[in-house]
Amino acid sequence: MNLFTEASRNAQIVDTDLLFVGVISLLIFLLVFTLVLLFAVRYRRGSAAKRGPLPNILKREFEIGWTSATVFLALFIFWWAVALPAATSGTPAQPLEIHIYAKQWMWKVEHPNGAREINTLHLPENTPVRLLMTSQDVIHSFYVPAFRAKHDVLPDRISMLDIYPTRLGDFHLFCAEYCGTEHSNMTGHIIVMPPDGYARWRDTQPHSDSIAAEGEALFHSLGCSGCHDPASAVHAPDLHGLFGHSVPLQDGRIAVVDEAYIRDCILMPQKNVPAGYPPIMPSFSNIVDDSQIERLVAYIKSLALREP
Repeated sequence: MNLFTEASRNAQIVDTDLLFVGVISLLIFLLVFTLVLLFAVRYRRGSAAKRGPLPNILKREFEIGWTSATVFLALFIFWWAVALPAATSGTPAQPLEIHIYAKQWMWKVEHPNGAREINTLHLPENTPVRLLMTSQDVIHSFYVPAFRAKHDVLPDRISMLDIYPTRLGDFHLFCAEYCGTEHSNMTGHIIVMPPDGYARWRDTQPHSDSIAAEGEALFHSLGCSGCHDPASAVHAPDLHGLFGHSVPLQDGRIAVVDEAYIRDCILMPQKNVPAGYPPIMPSFSNIVDDSQIERLVAYIKSLALREP
């Protein structure tokens, strides 16, 4: 694949923005260069051109004119660069969620059914995909040039990257953040397949329980069900159907139950205490790691489709 390969919707948007800004920059360069050349020839030493101060009113008009034109052009470029991606970046409610774990010096991938791979990521063509990424050591950066996608992957945080592959093929994956002595070897491949081919590949791979199933087992082993089970005597929120909804908090704020909110509730339960519930949940910051948090989040998300 060459440098100009476009393999995702985001690549088309980025290339359109780059072309637009490049054309405007070229036109401005040609205008300035032409004027400089014209004035250099017209007003060279010894020429018969009229010289002298400009009328004050002409000075003012020139000053207001070029300043206003520059401001409006800058605002227009900003609007174009923001509005075009925003108009085409709507993510469906149920994208294919794949978990990425960055570690010196490899990319570990886990698909929803539990299939795993290292330094290779299989994706279905023309399917919205959401990558949930975290680092198990230092800062890494997930970079796929053909997708025009680059996103930092941080320890102790879940980063989300939405992509929409539009071209079949094998594309390079790099780490774009210096992460240690073998940083240059932290590479991989993105393999985009037809949707039916991806389904067959995924089903034939060795896999463990799904991420949500592992999260459910962890949920019970940590004793979370003792409080959050609808039949529990402890007064704690029922998690069924909760993900994606807004909840009132004790301090009067309204919070949306998303991945970040659940993570904060696990690690810093006193930060967002739901209204009507006592602040009795303990912190699990020294008990669960990032991988386990992702499994708990996947399980709680799955409860949005279950009845209590």
